[in-house]
Amino acid sequence: MKSPFQYGKIAEGTTFVNRLKEKHMLKNNLVSGINTMLISPRRIGKSSLVKLATTELLNENKDIKVCYIDAFTLNSEESFYQTFAREVVKSTSSKWESWLSTGKKYLQAFSPRISIGNDPMYDFSIGLEMSAIKENETELLNLPEKIAKAKNLKLLVCIDEFQNLAKMKTYPELEQKMRSVWQLQQNVTYCFYGSKRHMMMDIFNSSSKPFYRFGQIMFLSKIAEKEWVDYIVNAFERTGKSISTDLAKTLVGKVDLHSWYVQQLAHFVWNMTDSTVTGDILLQAMEQVIEANLPLYQRECEALSATQINLLLAVASGEQMLTSADVTAKYRLGTSQNVSKNKKILQNADLLEKTKAGFDFLDPVFKQWFVAEYVR
Repeated sequence: MKSPFQYGKIAEGTTFVNRLKEKHMLKNNLVSGINTMLISPRRIGKSSLVKLATTELLNENKDIKVCYIDAFTLNSEESFYQTFAREVVKSTSSKWESWLSTGKKYLQAFSPRISIGNDPMYDFSIGLEMSAIKENETELLNLPEKIAKAKNLKLLVCIDEFQNLAKMKTYPELEQKMRSVWQLQQNVTYCFYGSKRHMMMDIFNSSSKPFYRFGQIMFLSKIAEKEWVDYIVNAFERTGKSISTDLAKTLVGKVDLHSWYVQQLAHFVWNMTDSTVTGDILLQAMEQVIEANLPLYQRECEALSATQINLLLAVASGEQMLTSADVTAKYRLGTSQNVSKNKKILQNADLLEKTKAGFDFLDPVFKQWFVAEYVR
């Protein structure tokens, strides 16, 4: 029997847990033309929420089209523009035969090289010369509006891992151009989201950046304990197994309500259970979770300097006055300037987050492993 729990991919159907309020807000924003930026810790469920909300909008309104762009592998302006043009053309035409005519019609100034392979869904490409792109950047960025207006559509452009664009050397110039063109569009609404919360905050919540107040920022919080517990208990029952409410609470508590880890831990528990979950099974499954993620944790630590590891040690030990003389001496953190620099580096790496009390680990299971491995 297939496990009722899912992680590492978009959550759909019965694997999508609640988020009714957030889904309702996101749908209302997008259908009302309000650009929306989703910001949250990584692996909390942003992509799943966007996919569910936009799929429902597609089913509810035939005049809405959705363009999905994954910026994770985009490392240059050229790759961004090529992908942007291709996905906009694909999303605004229902049949692949129309992609050719649409591309040629709206990209005349770029003399595009358009090709379609044996599998049009995956083998469709649009080649644009960088010299032509540079001469017509505004027109290219306005492509979604131009097509949507001509076809009387409302187009939703959803860009995942948006913060990855900021790694480009030319991003500051590109950022200015995107904002100046996109803010004038009437038939296109944008949704940006990504896995690097600190970078997303810097792009969209900093008054000195072009995308400041581009739309509404939605901070995606963790799913409540009760919703997780109900989901887990029902999933076990639906598949002929059982877990008590108390053990389900213990399960979600072990991973601090973190969506990705809840699904992973619940999957391991379900897989190890013949009929009824026991405390021993839960403990063994938690060990499996740590073991499964061990290569990632080790790789992250190997990339850190000695003082950065020491700073994590200080945070893991509950220290909050990280620049005080006692703490810097005890954990060999270096100068206060070095501490400030390392705090920023660890935040950018999504290892630490700023809280009301001070700093804490962003990843709850990494924290458990780190404490067991490093804190003596």
